[in-house]
Amino acid sequence: MPKMKTYKALTKRVKKTKKGKMIVRAKGQDHFNAHESGKKTRNKRRDKNLHKSAMKSLKKYL
Repeated sequence: MPKMKTYKALTKRVKKTKKGKMIVRAKGQDHFNAHESGKKTRNKRRDKNLHKSAMKSLKKYL
């Protein structure tokens, strides 16, 4: 059976740590930030950790 192709869109959004955990790059938000607190806006700049169940299903696509 042939190998599965990697999902290129996913490889651009996700990076893998040394231990195999996956981190999703932060998406952020460009506009409509006036009504939000500074804390919320700063948190959008960070990368997000994936949940274990999501990691399990996404590993086969990488």
